[in-house]
Order: sequence, then structure tokens, then C-alpha cells
Amino acid sequence: MTTRANKTVTKSGPEKKSKFHFVVEVVAELRKAHWPTRQEALRLSIMVLVVCVVVGFILYGFDLAFTNLFLLLGD
Repeated sequence: MTTRANKTVTKSGPEKKSKFHFVVEVVAELRKAHWPTRQEALRLSIMVLVVCVVVGFILYGFDLAFTNLFLLLGD
């Protein structure tokens, strides 16, 4: 064991902490996080659903176009 600038450094590696200490640290970090209001969460959820539906229709259009194109080319 070596002492550097009033800090004790062990040669065996990083200090081991219990799993319970990890859970306590996670909860502490989650309390510091910014949580959206109910209205913000609802608005953002609706926005995600709308974008998913729009992208789904765009992909459906491409699929339909390529299907018809390959059917025409196959004849």
C-alpha cells in the first residue's frame, strides 16, 4: 500500500463496493434526472406514434411500388 497526496492507493485494484451500494447510486442519479410532466410525456408519445404511422405508410408505398415494378418486369 502506498500513500500519495493523502490518498491511500491499494495495489490490488479498484475498491469493491456491494451491489446494494450500486442500487443506491442508481436511485440517487434517477432523482437528479429531469422528468417530463404528464402533458409533455403525452405530447411526445403521440408525436412518436404519428411519426411511426407516417414512416409505415411511406414504407408501404415503396413496397407496393417495387412489387408492381417487379411484377411488370417479370412478365
